[in-house]
Amino acid sequence: MIISEISIPELDGYGVLTTLRQNPATAMIPLIFVTTKTSRADFRKGMELGADDYLSKPCTLKELLKAIATRLEKRALLTQTLVAQAQRRVSEPPPTNTASIAVQQFIFPSVPQLSEVFDFIEANYHLPITIGDVAKAVDYSPAYLTNLVRQQTGQSLYRWITHRRMAQAYFLLLESKQKINQIAANLGYQNVVSFCRQFRQYNGKSPQAWRTECHCSLAQRKQVQNN
Repeated sequence: MIISEISIPELDGYGVLTTLRQNPATAMIPLIFVTTKTSRADFRKGMELGADDYLSKPCTLKELLKAIATRLEKRALLTQTLVAQAQRRVSEPPPTNTASIAVQQFIFPSVPQLSEVFDFIEANYHLPITIGDVAKAVDYSPAYLTNLVRQQTGQSLYRWITHRRMAQAYFLLLESKQKINQIAANLGYQNVVSFCRQFRQYNGKSPQAWRTECHCSLAQRKQVQNN
């Protein structure tokens, strides 16, 4: 987790947040702004860029700790969801200590022959890539690559692209306030209908229903803890 002021020299807090969210290796790190910038416009800008929370100075230690606890609870729920998905769909189980390992490290199976394939998907899953794009990037024919991936993993290449997108969808639904159509666009889908259809195929419910259920679960956990 990162706690940052916005008014910092050279690269300000907004720039830090934007840089983090653009890099797949750091995109999932929670960030909380604790700042002297208190206008509504500043708040909206921070949240729209993907901040997890926004506290105005001066704030109390209790307020800060509560914000941190809320983010960590959401992250724990997200990790549990991703682990469950990985266990159902990946041919080998994820590492035991998944909570301390970047999500993308256990989304894909460890197959040296396909490392370039999975690296390309990881770098481009947010774009409308096709099987042909992946094949071209690794210098294989689409037919050969399709057969190779299925032989090595038991899953289709298209399935792995979708699997990575779904993992990011869980993160965005739980950790951001983006609308469903924004999430669909950020994951490379041509339209929100295609995204919702595919999400329902994976989870048996719509993205909005999944988001609501997760938030309700978090609220129930808080109530139990408070009692």
